[in-house]
Amino acid sequence: MSTGAQWQGRRVTVAGLGVSGIPAAKVLSGLGAVVTVVNDGDDERSRAQAADLLRWAAEHEAAGEEPRGSITVRLGDGATLPEGTELVVTAPGWQPDKPLFGAAAEAGVEIWGDVELAWRLRGLHGRKVAPWLAVTGTNGKTTTVRMLAAILEAAGLRTAAVGNIGVSLLDAVLGDEAAEGGSEHGEYDVLAVELSSYQLHWAPSVRAHSAVVLNLAPDHIDWHGSMAAYAADKGRVYEGNTVACVYNAADTATEDLVRGADVEEGCRAIGFTLGTPGPSQLGVVDGILVDRAFVENRQQQAQELAEVADVNPPAPHNIANALAAAALARAYGVPAAAVRDGLRAFRPDPHRIEKVADVAEVAYIDDSKATNTHAAEASLAAYDPIVWIAGGLAKGATFDELVSASATRLRGAVLMGADRGLILEALRRHAPDVPVVTLDRTDTGAMAAAVQEAARLARPGDTVLLAPACASMDMFVNYNKRGEAFADAVRALAAQRA
Repeated sequence: MSTGAQWQGRRVTVAGLGVSGIPAAKVLSGLGAVVTVVNDGDDERSRAQAADLLRWAAEHEAAGEEPRGSITVRLGDGATLPEGTELVVTAPGWQPDKPLFGAAAEAGVEIWGDVELAWRLRGLHGRKVAPWLAVTGTNGKTTTVRMLAAILEAAGLRTAAVGNIGVSLLDAVLGDEAAEGGSEHGEYDVLAVELSSYQLHWAPSVRAHSAVVLNLAPDHIDWHGSMAAYAADKGRVYEGNTVACVYNAADTATEDLVRGADVEEGCRAIGFTLGTPGPSQLGVVDGILVDRAFVENRQQQAQELAEVADVNPPAPHNIANALAAAALARAYGVPAAAVRDGLRAFRPDPHRIEKVADVAEVAYIDDSKATNTHAAEASLAAYDPIVWIAGGLAKGATFDELVSASATRLRGAVLMGADRGLILEALRRHAPDVPVVTLDRTDTGAMAAAVQEAARLARPGDTVLLAPACASMDMFVNYNKRGEAFADAVRALAAQRA
C-alpha cells in the first residue's frame, strides 16, 4: 500500500485515454505525480477526451490544493516512452508487445494496470481496506460478480460490484472524489471484483481474500499470444489467496490453476459442481444448492443454501455461476440464508439469456452476450428444440465442437454477419439435416430478417435463441445494440401476428 507522499513529483506515464486511463491520470495528479498521458489515437474523440482532462487539471491547479501534480497529453504517439518515466500505468486493453512496454522493460520501469494501481492505493488517507473477492473466467464473470454482490448485500455488508464492471476500482478504493484526494464516502466492508485476463496480466501484486476461475476456453488469444499464456494470466487471480481458491469441478483446467498457485498457508481448494458435491465442494442435490465445504463436518454434513428455482434464470451455466458466487460468499463467512435471499433478489443484466416474448407459442431468447463459442454452447444447452440465430465476427474461433455438441437440439439455424460461412461449414459437417438460412446482408436491419426467418422455421414449443457465438462489431456497435435489435424485431413480429 502507498502513502500520498510517495507520489509527490513522481513521473508517471499513463498509457491510453478512456475509461481507465483518465481516472488513473486524475488520481495520480491529485496525489502530486507528474503525469504524461500517451495515446495511439489522434482522432476527434481522443482530442475531446484530452481537452476535458486538461481542463480538469487546470481547474485543479487553480484551486490551489496540495499536493498538486500536473498532466500533459501526447496524442498519436503511444509507442515512445517519455523521458524520465518512473512508472507506467496502462489501460488493460494495451497489448503486452507494444513498443512502449518494451522500452519500459529495457529501462527497468515497472508497468501496472489500473487494477494494480487501485490495489497499491488501498488504505490511502486512512480509508478502510476492504478485502477483495475476485472473479474471472472466460464466461459468466459479470453475472457471478453481481450475484455475489447481491448475496453480500443480503448479509448486511457494504459492498459493490467493481473492476471490469460497475463501480471503478479506483473509486471503490479511494471514494467517489478519488481524483481530489479521496473522501469518506463509499467505504466498503468487502468488494466483489470482476477481473479480465487483460487486467490480471498487469496486476502482479493483487492478492485476493478468495477467488474463482469460473471456466477456461480459448478467447483473446490474439492478445495473449497463446492459450497457455491466456490461462496463466487467468490463474494469477489465485496468487496469494488467503482463504479459498474456488474452481469448477467440470473444468479440470481451473483446478490445475489452483494446484499451481502460490497461496497463503491454510487457503483451501473449493470446488463447485452441478452434481452431488463431495467434501470441500458446493453442488446440487434434488433441486437444492448445498454446501459441503463451509460446514463443521463436511465429510458427513451439508448445508442447504437455496433452491435451483431461486436462480434467475435457472439455466445450467447460470446455476454454476450461482454456486461460484455462493462459494466466495461462504468463504467470507456469509450465512446460508443470505445466499438464498441474495439469489432471489438478483436480476440478470440485459442480453444474457433474457426472455423477450412468447409469439405463437414460440419463446424468443436474447443471449447477445454469448460472444464466443463457449458462452453459446452453455446457452444452447439450456433449451431444446432450438432455432438458432448466430454469426458475426469469429475472432479466430472455430465452430465444429460447438455444433457437434448442440446438433441434436437444433430445429434450424439462421446465420448472419461477416463470418457466417464458418458456422455454415460446421453445420454441414456435423448437422447436415438441420435446415439453415444464411443472410447475405450485413446491415443492422438484417436482424429483423433473421427473426422473420427463425419464426418461419420454428414450431410451437420451440425456442428461437440469439446466441451468436461471435462478436458484434461487424454489424453493431456492441452486443447490447445487437440484442436491442433482436428484441425490437421480436416485438415487431408479435405486433404483426397479434
